[in-house]
Amino acid sequence: MKKDIHPEYYPEATVICGSCGSTWKTGSTQKEIRTEVCSNCHPFYTGQQQRILDREGQVDRFYKRLQARQEYLEDQKAKEEEKVSPDRAISELGLGTRVDNVLEEAGIKTIADVLERLEGGEQALLEVSGFGRKSLIDLKKALRQQGYKIPEAAEEITV
Repeated sequence: MKKDIHPEYYPEATVICGSCGSTWKTGSTQKEIRTEVCSNCHPFYTGQQQRILDREGQVDRFYKRLQARQEYLEDQKAKEEEKVSPDRAISELGLGTRVDNVLEEAGIKTIADVLERLEGGEQALLEVSGFGRKSLIDLKKALRQQGYKIPEAAEEITV
């Protein structure tokens, strides 16, 4: 061993617990050691873990977080259901003012009205004055993006 590089060893170092005040002797490189908890007062060793959990309110906090998560999931589900609600107005699809006005003049105000017309095929909407093929393509594209199912009769392209 090299000389003068090792710390001094104290075979009778005193350990003092800051929580309960108990002391004991051990070997260390420090004369005195202070700890926050020891085996006399630590909840794991004393069997008072359950009391600490209840006192800290960790169980209550867990249930609050669980309830908040459940409410969040319910809100997300409601938003998804609202997103594909057939009672939404046509203007929410963002097709443009001209298309919105043309459909409103024809008595088509909600998405349910559009889907009802599309059950008769594309021609039912193309017969609306001022509503052309480009508008129909944009309408169907917007409906699909929002999660609506287009009726099969309207899926076939008629020329």
